Amino acid sequence: MGNYTFQWRQALRALPQMLDGALVTMQIAILSMLIGVTIAVFLAVMRNSKSRWLRAPATAWVEVARNTPALFQIYMAHFGLGSFGIYLSPYVALLAGIAFNNAGYLCETFRGSLRAIPSTQLRAGRSLGMGPATAFRLIVMPQMFRIAFLPTMNQMVWAILMTSLGVTVGMSTDLTGVTQDLNARSFRTFEFFALAALIYYLITKVVMLGARLLAWRLFRY
Repeated sequence: MGNYTFQWRQALRALPQMLDGALVTMQIAILSMLIGVTIAVFLAVMRNSKSRWLRAPATAWVEVARNTPALFQIYMAHFGLGSFGIYLSPYVALLAGIAFNNAGYLCETFRGSLRAIPSTQLRAGRSLGMGPATAFRLIVMPQMFRIAFLPTMNQMVWAILMTSLGVTVGMSTDLTGVTQDLNARSFRTFEFFALAALIYYLITKVVMLGARLLAWRLFRY
């Protein structure tokens, strides 16, 4: 350790490649959130339903997503589905695994938000002549997203960090994959991964700062 010579210049020269990988990381995280939020809304409604047939599959999804490692979920998407003749690329498997995980966690966030909204809100919409679906979409959902906004942004940060698991299924174009490739060619492990960690840190800080500013702008009244 005492003879190790740091070569930060070599790592900094590779910064453009790492930033390209960071863009792929953000792309996967954003897509996984869009898919996860969409599925989570349906799961939350199903979990709050009085029908056992609707509650059961939603509960199963949440239990698996929240009580098994995210790495296993990505593995199942990439390797497990291959047992049934369904072969997903590393990119798609990573996206599917993170979206599955996001949906499970966000379902509970949205379900709690729905329970915080008085039932009179829905009845008020019905009294104005709206159908159940319209009243839910125009009255309940905006309030639900407002309550769940910051927890959802926390899940976004988690999704960004989860993309690093893609290297385990052969993902090589995201930030961790690019960093791993650079490390394999140069053996400058500390420099490259320290720089990658800094990029992850800055990305998550910018996301949370943007979320707080957006929340202040949208929800200050």
